[in-house]
Amino acid sequence: MRLIRMLLLAALSISSVSALADEDASAQRLTVLLSQAQTISARFSQLTLDGSGTQLQETAGQLVLKRPGLFRWHTDAPMEQLLVSNGEKVWLYDPDLEQVTIQTLDKRLTHTPALLLSGDVSEIQENFAISHQEGGNVVDFMLKPKSKDTLFDSLRLSFRSGVLNDMQLIDSIGQRTNILFLSVKMNEAVDDSLFSFEIPEGADVIQE
Repeated sequence: MRLIRMLLLAALSISSVSALADEDASAQRLTVLLSQAQTISARFSQLTLDGSGTQLQETAGQLVLKRPGLFRWHTDAPMEQLLVSNGEKVWLYDPDLEQVTIQTLDKRLTHTPALLLSGDVSEIQENFAISHQEGGNVVDFMLKPKSKDTLFDSLRLSFRSGVLNDMQLIDSIGQRTNILFLSVKMNEAVDDSLFSFEIPEGADVIQE
C-alpha cells in the first residue's frame, strides 16, 4: 500500500511539473507573438451572444494599437462610439448622446483586454494560466485569469501564420464576445495624435 501511495504521489508530482512546463511554453510562445507587433491597425467585426447563443449585438469598426498601452477603437454607425486611451486616461465618446465619459485607465490585464494587444506583455503569465493548441497555421491560446476579480472568466487569442486573427471573451454568466480582426497591419508608423481626444464643443462630460 505504501509503495502504491508513493507511486501515486510521484505521478502527481510529474504531472504537476509537466503542466507548469506546458504553461511556461505557452506563455513564452504567446509573449513572442505579441511582442512582434509594436503597432497594430485593423478592421474588426464584433459579435456578442448570450449564454444560450442568442445574438445580442453585432458591430464593426477600425482599431489602432500602439505599445505601451495606447489604443483607439472606433465603432461604425449606426452604433457609433469612439474609445481612446493615451496610456493613462480613457475617453469614451458617444456622438448620438453627445456624451464623453473619462476614466483613469485600469492597467490590469484582467480588466482591460485591449492591453493584451497593446500593453506590457511581460505581465501576462502573472495574470493568466495559459495553454495553447495548434492546427495547421493557426495557434489558439486559452487564458484563464488567476484572480477572481476580473471582467471575464476566459479569453481565447488566435493567430494565423503569426498574425492576430480573432479574440473571444466569455464572462461569468456565459455571455460571449467574438472579435474578428481583418486586414491586419503590424509595425506601420502610427501618429500619436490618434491616442489623444479633444472634447467636442457642447458635449456632456462624465468624469469617473
